[in-house]
Amino acid sequence: MRLLIAFLLPWLTFFTIGRPFAGVICLVLQVTLLGWIPATIWAVYALSQYKTDQKIRRALHNS
Repeated sequence: MRLLIAFLLPWLTFFTIGRPFAGVICLVLQVTLLGWIPATIWAVYALSQYKTDQKIRRALHNS
């Protein structure tokens, strides 16, 4: 679901992963039509990093 949000509303992705400041910056970038593509790429990258961090936390917590 977050991946779909990252493509449609990149700025909202940052709010769902707990990075509101980055979300505001992404929103400013997304306001321009040319900025939409970099904003989407940034949101997808941040989402993948978030998922990786979650996996690492779970692995360390279970060890």
